[in-house]
Amino acid sequence: MSLAVAIQMDPIENIDINGDSSFVLGLEAQARGYPVYHYGPQDMSFAQGRLIANARPLTLRREKGNHFTAGSAERIDLATMDVVLMRQDPPFDMAYITATHLLEHIHPKTLVVNDPVSVRNAPEKLFVTHFAGLMPPTLISSDIREIRAFRAEFKDIIVKPLYGNGGIGVFHIKPDDENLTALCEMFTQFYREPMIVQKYLPEVRQGDKRIILIDGEPAGAINRVPQAGEVRSNMHVGGTPVQSSLTAREEEICRIIGPVLKEQGLIFVGIDVIGDYLTEINVTSPTGIQEINRFDGVKLEARIWDCLEEKIHARREK
Repeated sequence: MSLAVAIQMDPIENIDINGDSSFVLGLEAQARGYPVYHYGPQDMSFAQGRLIANARPLTLRREKGNHFTAGSAERIDLATMDVVLMRQDPPFDMAYITATHLLEHIHPKTLVVNDPVSVRNAPEKLFVTHFAGLMPPTLISSDIREIRAFRAEFKDIIVKPLYGNGGIGVFHIKPDDENLTALCEMFTQFYREPMIVQKYLPEVRQGDKRIILIDGEPAGAINRVPQAGEVRSNMHVGGTPVQSSLTAREEEICRIIGPVLKEQGLIFVGIDVIGDYLTEINVTSPTGIQEINRFDGVKLEARIWDCLEEKIHARREK
């Protein structure tokens, strides 16, 4: 099968080739003989009913400091692509939402991964609220009275921006901390959205597990252990990846959410689990496959492309 592939992502110049999931997805596409193009969301235009991108032909190499060659930009109709990987990082703001609206014009004839409608409707920290019993005690609010009442009930809490990513703006407020009101004031100055407040889970000291699901099925996991004195386990803020497998509870979580992910066209998803609780469902640009590959001796990007090929083949057979 020959496929034309476009990757919508942040600047290719700045990626970490040993950690970036988009990089290995592009490498695998290239290894299968697919022509690969790269463009950013700012390179898209909707012109006379067509979704156009000024995209560059891309060649990738696992050579640090020399990991890509990009040709001159070409004005391509994205409807002529077989697959578009929507892989730019959040923030999940109006620019991100606009990109999903534009990509709707070509999906599903062109397979957009993940489905842009579902991406728009599934912000990481909000999507999980639709699965009763899986998430820790949670409040989404801007009302300081509600936040104080939540703290009075649960004592030890986490406060973070609703649409944040990468651990940015995550605060651990202990029972004797006097900064809650000032922190809420700061949040309301910087964000128009409510904040998310959750019961602090001490199990985070043992790690925050990232589980990758491919078309609704768990494909692998890593545990991310925070540094001493740090509540955040994200690897780019110093969290240490550790080899891991799924517990019975984590398998249960995947059984509950997996069919919903598959039904909604969320093919490549990363979920976060602390202790027995699901904390996030990452559908925008999940990471973790390179770390799982190294620990488990697998190649998850190949499994993802196998899945995409099967879907496109089934569609062509209709």
